[in-house]
Amino acid sequence: MTVPGKVICIGLGPGDPELMSVKAHRLLTSASVVAYFRKAGRPGQARRLVEGLIPAGVEEWAMEYPVTTEIPLDDPGYKAALAPFYDHWTARLAARAGSGDVVVLCEGDPFFYGSFMHLHARLPRDLVEVVPGIPGMAGCWTATGAPITWGDDVLTVLPATLPQAELARRAADTDALVVMKIGRNLAKLKTALTTAGRIGDAWLVEHGTMPAERVRRLDEVGGTVPYFSIVLVHGRGRRP
Repeated sequence: MTVPGKVICIGLGPGDPELMSVKAHRLLTSASVVAYFRKAGRPGQARRLVEGLIPAGVEEWAMEYPVTTEIPLDDPGYKAALAPFYDHWTARLAARAGSGDVVVLCEGDPFFYGSFMHLHARLPRDLVEVVPGIPGMAGCWTATGAPITWGDDVLTVLPATLPQAELARRAADTDALVVMKIGRNLAKLKTALTTAGRIGDAWLVEHGTMPAERVRRLDEVGGTVPYFSIVLVHGRGRRP
């Protein structure tokens, strides 16, 4: 049986609309229904990235999280709140695909810390398609003007939500480092990198590839930073 439509998640890339793939742009600009995640009361990062690109008359579905950081990730209440949310939107998107494609927006790459993966795990495989995008971290290390890895460097990617001791252990045990989900975890991360002896080599990139892009040495940064900031430690591996 031919499936009338699919749930198509398009990776939007790191932020600059010109870094979106040709395929993602084509699907976005020909869509009849566009869905995107957002925090209640906020426009949503993915939706902001496509401002001015969605054609007039497109039906928009804002998938508003019931919780974000109000509950700790290891609290049973976190999963109890989010599981029904993902179940609901899986059913609604699948039902819509019965009459045609529905496009879901995802900043960066959908399979790299993207919320869509929780819908993907629930959807039948013949009903879903994923269009990859440039990960945000690639835009951020390019903004520093230096390669993130050389030769045989080992690259480690960490969420700053990990415990401080775990962040320090992993930071000390790698050559190049990318840390995501900074936000309120900044002080903890700085302490962990100091313990690992890496703080002097770390850079913070905010809003990579976007008009508000800002690149600073991490040891010069204080206060608060956006959740979607990325910290980088460049590798120094083998070179000819």
